[in-house]
Amino acid sequence: MNLVTVHRSFNPAEADLIRSRLQAADFNVTLTHDLAAINLEGYALSAGGILVQVPEDEAEAARELIASSE
Repeated sequence: MNLVTVHRSFNPAEADLIRSRLQAADFNVTLTHDLAAINLEGYALSAGGILVQVPEDEAEAARELIASSE
């Protein structure tokens, strides 16, 4: 299963909120770099952010849901 990044955040709370919205809509969501960003100040920026990822076949619908809630 190939994961696709549908959102990048430098704020752990924002990334978690988006993950929650996607999970509530039955998407299979994974966060990458989230724990390190919380534990190591500044890591999210140097790692390129906290990545919200879904399987490739869910990416387009996930992006639409994220855009509709912004």
